[in-house]
Amino acid sequence: MTGRRRAAVLGSPIGHSLSPVLHRAAYAALGLDWSYEAIDVDEAGLAGFLDGLDESWAGLSLTMPLKRTVIPLLHGLSPTAAAVDAVNTVLLTGDGRRIGDNTDVAGMVAALPVVPAGEVPVERVAILGAGATAAAALAALARLGVRGAEVFVRSDSRAAGIRTAADRVGIIVRPRSWADATSALAADLLISTAPSGATDFLAGHLRQEQPKKQAERQRQTQGARQAEISHAHAKPATPGTGVLFDVVYDPWPTPLAAAWMAAGGTVVGGLDLLVEQAALQVELMTGCRPAPLGVMRAAGEAALSARQ
Repeated sequence: MTGRRRAAVLGSPIGHSLSPVLHRAAYAALGLDWSYEAIDVDEAGLAGFLDGLDESWAGLSLTMPLKRTVIPLLHGLSPTAAAVDAVNTVLLTGDGRRIGDNTDVAGMVAALPVVPAGEVPVERVAILGAGATAAAALAALARLGVRGAEVFVRSDSRAAGIRTAADRVGIIVRPRSWADATSALAADLLISTAPSGATDFLAGHLRQEQPKKQAERQRQTQGARQAEISHAHAKPATPGTGVLFDVVYDPWPTPLAAAWMAAGGTVVGGLDLLVEQAALQVELMTGCRPAPLGVMRAAGEAALSARQ
């Protein structure tokens, strides 16, 4: 069609979303006269909203709580979206069809250079949360060659759902109670898909561990240890010294990310995921490749800085 094309991100609440900043920056860099809005749509209003779209609409980005609610309202799913049973992208075709896709998986793969494809330099992987983003994380880990992960969940029903998601992507999971989540801090790679505030208690636990670790380092420098310790008697990994991938991007850093960095660990932030998956959405919706990733990242960083 001719004329200005439209796209938007839907969710509820949605006022915090950086997606308009990223997509508009991409359109400007690509020379496209497109619009992109943030629209508050809840589960009850989604069907009506979709039915009201005209041919000017090219696509939609979806965030919570719509990633699974939308599936029965679509005409088809990409293999990735079907595998994780979650949609964060809806492509609107010229013949009126709605096709669901998921760019979170590829976005996570791109945001996790600490796990090269086909290599597994991590022995213990843990995930906090069991929703749509956690399912995407499992698929991303499977693509990176990780065979298994612990998933910390709040209920038995969540545990059953995450087992199903793991089976679909070919990865082994061990669901564990949220009450035991402090043990996840010793993972080589910890992926937090929990919302802002849900992991603050873990940050407090890490801060309490800092004096103990400092005392341990002092004892080591005094040379009062054996030079060799057998693998069978080796101590578990030190909490907060692996890699944390926290999908929250605002506010940033989260208390958990700040505590993790203070403990000496590596942190991958939610902005990394947001930019990578948004770039893929731009490519899918506009057909322009590659998306201007650097421009989008700079726009996102500037917007976050302006909020502080």
